Amino acid sequence: MNPRMRIFVELALAMGLLVPVALAQKPPAPAPPPSTPPPAPPSHPATSTPSSTPPGQPTGDLVMFLRGRVATDDGTPVPHDVLVERVCNARVRQQVYATSRGDFSMELGAMTDSYLDASGDRSPQYGEASKVPVTGISQLELTNCELRATVSGFHSSVVSLVDLTPVSRSVDVGAIVVHRTTKIKGMTLSAAPYKAPRDARRAYEKGLEAVRNGRLADARQYFEKAVEIYPKYANAWFQLGAVLQNLAQKESARTAYTHATTIDSKFLPPYLSLASMAYEAEDWPQVLNLTNHILDLDPFKYANFTGYILDLDPLDYAEAYFYNSAANYKLNKIEDAEKSGLKAERLDVRPRFPQLHLLLAEIFARKNNYATAISETKIYLELAPHAKDADQVRERLAKLEKLNGPVSSSEKTAHK
Repeated sequence: MNPRMRIFVELALAMGLLVPVALAQKPPAPAPPPSTPPPAPPSHPATSTPSSTPPGQPTGDLVMFLRGRVATDDGTPVPHDVLVERVCNARVRQQVYATSRGDFSMELGAMTDSYLDASGDRSPQYGEASKVPVTGISQLELTNCELRATVSGFHSSVVSLVDLTPVSRSVDVGAIVVHRTTKIKGMTLSAAPYKAPRDARRAYEKGLEAVRNGRLADARQYFEKAVEIYPKYANAWFQLGAVLQNLAQKESARTAYTHATTIDSKFLPPYLSLASMAYEAEDWPQVLNLTNHILDLDPFKYANFTGYILDLDPLDYAEAYFYNSAANYKLNKIEDAEKSGLKAERLDVRPRFPQLHLLLAEIFARKNNYATAISETKIYLELAPHAKDADQVRERLAKLEKLNGPVSSSEKTAHK
């Protein structure tokens, strides 16, 4: 081989070895982003490819319905008016009523067939910020949620959704078990609903639904139908009274409430409603009579509580104690007024009755305990700074501070 040919062959061999090395050093082409869906074939309509909501969230990961049931631990019938709540990050996000059999279905990502009361969180749900209607909530978001039941006289177990493994978009969460508490002992519940005929219960449930939707006239008809079918339906008489009261038919409402009390004297909600009406009418002996009946059946009356009490019973004992305190004060029973007022204060931890502190201020002022009266007056002004009587209360506060001036510190706290 001549020198020129040898040089050509060596160059060819060198180029052959360099090409693989160059290819190996070249960075690979970037892969398409995983969130970019493949283009739909031209022959298929655009709707044939599921859209992702939000972008990057697989549609198959959305849960659209939670289904389950509420059951009692002792096998007795499911309480009436059971409310099932979805709680996420300690906030109530959704509420639905269980049927008379205890079954419930919760549609997620939309508030249809749901009821959210004043205690619920009305902040936007998953997907609501989008202009495109979305039904369903991602499994990831539900890991911070749990289900519980709310019903008078029962304590609910909690169903956590952290281990939710949906096999479809509808998930059966099983049973939420409610346990009877020793606090109620049947006193705020009526056994009548369990004895009512099916048609009466159906009318009653339709009445509750009408109330939730603000259709009071329809609700009145449903409750009237329920008591017509089953005259001993104490719950229906009570709900009828509430509707009539909201329709400004006070006398008819009072009649309905009273009818409920004659059916079941241990069913307490109508007694509280009648006490409220008597309080507005300033019928103090009647207020005292009605609230004494309620409080005689309240186990807290006999307990030696010194701290604050969180009362989860839908029957508002704080309101009952407040009315009782006001009636005793007006009837010049100061010691009884103080006891009931302090009990109401311990129960009203939210608080809902600013005027309770004004009442306690007057009670302590009557007992010459001006330091405590001043403290209660200040609490009232903090809770209701723009009340109609705020200026008068501030003038009263100035007078109490003058009266408290020359009193020694030991005397200030003598009656605390």
